[in-house]
Amino acid sequence: MKKLLLLPMAMLACSCGDTPQKIKVGAYPQTHKDTTVVDNYHGTQIADPYRWLEDDMSDATTEWVKAENKVTQEYLSQIPFRQAINERLTELFNYPKEGAPSRQGEYYFFAKNDGLQNQSVIYYQKGLDGAAEVFIDPNKLSDDGTVALVSLTFSFDDKYCAYSTSKSGSDWVEINVMEVATRKLLPDVIKWVKFSGASWGKDGFYYSRYDEPKGSALSSKNEFQKVFFHKLGTEQSTDILVYEDKTHPLRYFSGSVSDDNKWIFISASEGTHGTEILYKQTDSKAPFKTLFKGFEFDYEIVDCVNDKLLVLTNEEAENYRLIEVDLNNTSTLKDVVSQSENLLQWATTAGGQIFVGHLSDASTRVSQYEWSGAKVRTIELPGIGTSGGFSGKKEDKTVFYSFTSFNVPPTYYQYDIESGVSTLYRQTKVNFDVTKYTVEQVFYPSKDGTKVPMFLVYKKGLERRGDAPTLLYAYGGFNISLTPSFSPSNILLLEQGGIYALANIRGGGEYGEKWHKGGMLENKQNVFDDFIAAGEYLIKERYTSSEKLAISGGSNGGLLVGACLVQRPDLFAVAFPQVGVLDMLRYHRFTIGWGWVVEYGSADVESQFDYIIKYSPLHNIRQGACYPATMVMTADHDDRVVPAHSFKFGAALQSAQGCDKPILLNIESNAGHGAGKPMNKVIESQADYWSFMFQNTGTKYRSEKK
Repeated sequence: MKKLLLLPMAMLACSCGDTPQKIKVGAYPQTHKDTTVVDNYHGTQIADPYRWLEDDMSDATTEWVKAENKVTQEYLSQIPFRQAINERLTELFNYPKEGAPSRQGEYYFFAKNDGLQNQSVIYYQKGLDGAAEVFIDPNKLSDDGTVALVSLTFSFDDKYCAYSTSKSGSDWVEINVMEVATRKLLPDVIKWVKFSGASWGKDGFYYSRYDEPKGSALSSKNEFQKVFFHKLGTEQSTDILVYEDKTHPLRYFSGSVSDDNKWIFISASEGTHGTEILYKQTDSKAPFKTLFKGFEFDYEIVDCVNDKLLVLTNEEAENYRLIEVDLNNTSTLKDVVSQSENLLQWATTAGGQIFVGHLSDASTRVSQYEWSGAKVRTIELPGIGTSGGFSGKKEDKTVFYSFTSFNVPPTYYQYDIESGVSTLYRQTKVNFDVTKYTVEQVFYPSKDGTKVPMFLVYKKGLERRGDAPTLLYAYGGFNISLTPSFSPSNILLLEQGGIYALANIRGGGEYGEKWHKGGMLENKQNVFDDFIAAGEYLIKERYTSSEKLAISGGSNGGLLVGACLVQRPDLFAVAFPQVGVLDMLRYHRFTIGWGWVVEYGSADVESQFDYIIKYSPLHNIRQGACYPATMVMTADHDDRVVPAHSFKFGAALQSAQGCDKPILLNIESNAGHGAGKPMNKVIESQADYWSFMFQNTGTKYRSEKK
């Protein structure tokens, strides 16, 4: 992270209020095109001249990355207000961030970041009034803050905890074990774990792993995930294989047990939605039986008490319902919380009660139920926003929950389960005035007439003159709902009189499975149409203009941005496809990309190739078109969406660009898909992001400093 210069107060004001002068991008690297690489997709010949960039271990790729980053950094270094933005972001992020406590035995655990620590620290204390002590400090696990804590789980007797860590943002994690009372690290170390933590049983825990990759650990295809049981005090090589499926290499498997250690469950999936649940008693030598057959519907285990299993599912319920099944008589299912007009997003238990969160127009509503299904009450929340938590043990009398919104930093409440009284427990205190900003929700028509909701955040008193720098963000896939959340980085935009727009487009889960299916497989173009319509609405209603409109999205959202900038380059001034899935013909050939076939389809299937090829960002770039100023963002340790997507897309876009708007690749080192990124990298990345946007929207950056 760049040093914050200590200058006299008179020198702190940024003298960059004038319209940014045009900056010329340097010569792009001469990226080699191999014209001999051509694939036959069901009779259609598709060239792939940048295939060589898929080899993340080659010297040629390494040198190309260095050359691209050099061009990018030379361009960014010429932006006169980049340092001022970096300094302002450092101020905006520099406030204490503390999570809600979670009780484990006699201790309460919580995460805390003093302000600019690279990773949040886990503290623990005896009771709510005890003195807090450091339990795990991930900042001490690496010199550069790139080792992140991914999960933390406790044994039934609360004597031990298993914690998993990730290096440089990779999905690969390592599990270690610690004795809680002494903080003594045990010799147990579990490696080659991905998409799994530790689920405790008796004398050890269950976890899922892959075999050690034979090629690149960051790009090789992951197959045959298996569930093991690790007994404390033993070597990983002696772990017991609990479950495997030798006939289906492309499935995920995870194991868990009931709190009384009587039942063990295997949750299986072939992708990002659709599950199968297997079960048996833990002391049984018999094979697993199928409780819920896959993979048409989702089944999420919520709790298991007295042989009664609570499951959240969309079977016969597009908006989901909570059901109960007796594991001793599985022939009948009982609705505990039936489907309603609003999406049932989550369910938890605590104190012998059930708490459920519904979404109403992408805002959380929370209710409390008895196990019988009788509703106790609707819990009053502070306003339109996002709430979570409400999880605890069956003997707990109180639980904690969080509430946040675009203009409300995370706030935590202690909730009395019997009386329903909420008491403010901790309010995040930021060093800037959030009351200056307001949130508006609008509904706009998409291309086919579908009404789509969008949140708009801006400074109070905004006049609609069609000139506000605006960032439009969305995701649109995998049944994921985007709800109001607080971002100190976005404050930088709002301070400049800008607008942050969040569109809840199809493909997400905001309105249940129908909304999700409306944006997947052959309906994927609806997602792009919804996003394009959001941009058109913002311009029509004079919030902004094409010259001031930027679009951004990550992962599946990176696909969204890539497709839209290619389809409608005239509509946007700036585009940020971040860690995007941009080569839709080959995504399933790397790491766990195969798990997205249920969402996207596969080019290997002719009928699916026919619609995928029409929107695949890499394959719809037009030579000579004038594309928006684009910064393609990725990272060298991204083993979720391998950086080859961004490499190939960026190279092709540079080659095709028909005007002088810059096409840059910003490739982070020792970083991954985004999770666990250290604070210094977050600030530097965001400084590049906003500098590029302001520069290429002609935005007058004015420092808030006096």
